[in-house]
Amino acid sequence: MQSYRLEHFGRIEGLHLVNEVRPVPEHNQVLIRVRACSLNYRDLAILHGTGTLSPKPGLIPLSDGVGEVVEVGENVSLFSVGCRVAGSFFPYWFVGPLDTAAGRGAYGTQADGWLTEYKVVDEEALVSIPDYLSWEQAAALPCAAVTAWNSLQKSRPLQPGETVLTQGTGGVALFAVQFAKLMGARVIALTSSDEKAQLLTSLGADSVINYRQHPEWSNNVRELTQGAGVARVVEIGGPGTLNQSLLSCQPGGEIALLGFVASGGPSVDFMTLFKSGATVRPFSVGSREDFIAMNRALSFSELQPVVDRVFTFERAIEAWRYFDSRQQIGKVIISML
Repeated sequence: MQSYRLEHFGRIEGLHLVNEVRPVPEHNQVLIRVRACSLNYRDLAILHGTGTLSPKPGLIPLSDGVGEVVEVGENVSLFSVGCRVAGSFFPYWFVGPLDTAAGRGAYGTQADGWLTEYKVVDEEALVSIPDYLSWEQAAALPCAAVTAWNSLQKSRPLQPGETVLTQGTGGVALFAVQFAKLMGARVIALTSSDEKAQLLTSLGADSVINYRQHPEWSNNVRELTQGAGVARVVEIGGPGTLNQSLLSCQPGGEIALLGFVASGGPSVDFMTLFKSGATVRPFSVGSREDFIAMNRALSFSELQPVVDRVFTFERAIEAWRYFDSRQQIGKVIISML
């Protein structure tokens, strides 16, 4: 079989295609023929050495993958040959809050990821894929979709009629728009162009603000909410957007702190934080239980993930370069079909 391994960091040239022996499942494990995987901002942070991650060199990258069970080890009871499955982002986080034990073994940083033709996985680290989704659509779920779902469900589930603020047109942001509408919420979305605004509107966004035209966009958010502010902010920008998010949030609202894609910006002002009355809560994807709950909502609604482009396994490096250019709207997928 073939796999890609990230031998050194800093440049895409560190990613190499190698021939390897196909693994064999052991006790409570299954062998998966990987059908598709997807790229996340986390993968760029690993490649370029940005963010808070400390990855090991030489690992197979990518946290998100789906495929078909082709062989089972001893005592496997959850899945059988032919089952369509997705890997949980954290293979040992089954239920409850995230702790050190649950966060171990993360794909692409501590253990081999999904950019390979075959992968052995513990059965408890897998979930079934909703039947209506293609392999490429399902590959968008493990990180971006579960993160978006939990940003609206934790620590307090979003209520119908409440207002959510989303940022951009990346995978998490687009899933957040779709899930918020599924939950009966009003959505105000930030974006940088008319083309992206049209997509957001088609997905259900009630109002769209161009943050390039309105850099102090919290003023626009306040106007759209008659001065009240929003109940939930799906905060993806981080350093470059957090102050504006604080100014957009209603007292008692929550900022789901998910990413750091917008660099720069002033440091968080203490008085702005204090006066906002908002809770700022970092999130890190979700548990296997969260993934299963989200999949129930997907199966009921048949929500359609937004896929920007699909690349073949042989063109995986090209997919990384495209993703690194930040041209995509939605998810970038690598297909092994």
